[in-house]
Amino acid sequence: MADLRTWLDEVDKLDQLMTVNDAHWDLELSTLTEIINERSKIRPAIVFNRIEGYPDGYRVAVNLLSSLQRLALTMGMDPGISEFDFVQQWRRQVKSIEPIEPRKLKHAPLFENVQKAGDIDLLKFPVPRWHELDGGRYVGTDDLVVTRDPEENWVNVGTYRIMIHGRDHLGLHMSPGKHGRVHRDKYHQAGKPLPIAVSFGHHPINFLVASTDVPNRINEYAYAGGITGKALDIVEGPLTGLPLPADAEIAIEGEVLPNDFMPEGPFGEWTGYYASNQPAVPVIRVQAVYHRDDPILCGFPLLKPSSGDNLHFSLMRSALIWNALDEAGVPDVRAVWAHPSGGRFMTVLSIRQRYPGHAKQAAMIASQCRSGAYLGRYVIVVDDDIDITNSEEVIWAISSRSDPAQSIDILRRCWSGPLDPRIPAEEKGFSSRAIIDATRPYEWRETFPKVSGASRELKSEIGKKWNGFLDDKIR
Repeated sequence: MADLRTWLDEVDKLDQLMTVNDAHWDLELSTLTEIINERSKIRPAIVFNRIEGYPDGYRVAVNLLSSLQRLALTMGMDPGISEFDFVQQWRRQVKSIEPIEPRKLKHAPLFENVQKAGDIDLLKFPVPRWHELDGGRYVGTDDLVVTRDPEENWVNVGTYRIMIHGRDHLGLHMSPGKHGRVHRDKYHQAGKPLPIAVSFGHHPINFLVASTDVPNRINEYAYAGGITGKALDIVEGPLTGLPLPADAEIAIEGEVLPNDFMPEGPFGEWTGYYASNQPAVPVIRVQAVYHRDDPILCGFPLLKPSSGDNLHFSLMRSALIWNALDEAGVPDVRAVWAHPSGGRFMTVLSIRQRYPGHAKQAAMIASQCRSGAYLGRYVIVVDDDIDITNSEEVIWAISSRSDPAQSIDILRRCWSGPLDPRIPAEEKGFSSRAIIDATRPYEWRETFPKVSGASRELKSEIGKKWNGFLDDKIR
C-alpha cells in the first residue's frame, strides 16, 4: 500500500528530501522552511525530527508539493516533466478523469495507538506555531476534514484550517460555500451535531485533491484514484463511520455541536496576510485520537506566495483556466500561467493574435471563468513571443507594449472572499479586476518595432552547440 512513508522514500531517490533535527515547534520550524525555500531552487520536502520537547520519531513533514518533480511523482506523471508539459498533460487529463472508488479495508496501521476520553491530548504531537502573529498552534494546515451530507449521504473531503484550543477541542475555520460548511449548516439547522473525522498525515495526493476544486458530489478519494489510476485504500472511523485514508499517520473523530463556538486565530493565510480573522468559530469536540507508531504530522506552512510553496496550486489552476478558454472558443491561446507569487491574484496568458479584440476576449474570460474568478486581481495578456513563466519578460512586455490610457480596463464588483487583504471588512465579497493588454496593438502589430536580441530558434540552435561548455561553466 502506497503511503506517506513510501512517498518520502521515492522523494529521497529524487534527491529532494531534507531531514532537519532539533528544531523548535514554536516558529523555528516554519522560519527554517521559509529560509530554505528562499535559498534552494528545488525547495526540498523537509522532515523535522527530534523536535524540541517531543520524542524522537514524532515528526513534521512540510513543503511536500513545492517542486514540479514531486507534484508529478504524486500524480503518477514523469518527474522529469517540464512546467509547460505538466500544464498541457493536466489539461488533457482533467477532462477525462474517471473516478475510481476506494477500497475499504478493515484494519490499518492508523489504529496502532488509540486514545479516548481522558487519555486524549492533542499536544502530544509537535504541532507548530507557524507565524509570529498567529493566535495559537495549528494542527490543521495540510489536513483532510471528512463530513457527510445528512440529506444526500455523499462524503466530502476538504482542507480547512484547524487550531488547537486544548487537549481535546479544536477550532474549525470553514469559509461560506465550502462543501464541509454546507454539511455543517445542514446538521445544525436540524439541531444535530455534525459528525466529523480528520486526518493530519497522509499521502500527498489526498491533500492535493482535498484542496482543489473537485466536481460537486464526487468523492475526493475516488477522484484521487482517477488521477493516479489506482484505487486508494480507506478505513471507516469506528465512531463516525466516516472514511479515513488507510495510510493515515494521525487522525481524530469527534463532533461539532450547534452553538458551540470559541475564538480562533489570527492565522497567516496563503495570501501572505492576516485577512480572515473571525471572533469565533465552531469547535470540534474530539472523542478519539488514532496514530501510527512514530507518527508524521503533515503541514503546509502557508508562507508568502513568493516563497514558492504553492507551486502545485499555480500549475493546476493554469491548466483549468486554459481549458476554460478553449471551451469558450478562444483560439490560439499559447500558454497560461497562474503566477505562483501572485497566488490567485494574477494570471498571465499569451496568445497569437488573430482578430481585433482577441486579447480583450481572452482576458475577460480568464478573469471570470470559475478557476480564475475567485480572488482574481490582474489578468495580463501578452504576445506569444513572451515566456510568461519569466517575470522579467512579462514586465518588459507590460512596460513596452501597453499604454495605461488605452490598455487597461477595470471590472467592478467581481467575486472575492474573506481572505482578500485589500478589501475592507465591510466590503468583503466583492473586488475589482484590471485587464492589461500588453500585446502589440492589433492594428499595427506588423509594423511594431522589431525585437532585438536572439530569437528562440537561434537560442536553441546555439545552445545545443555549446551545451557541454555551458553546463560545465554555469552554476
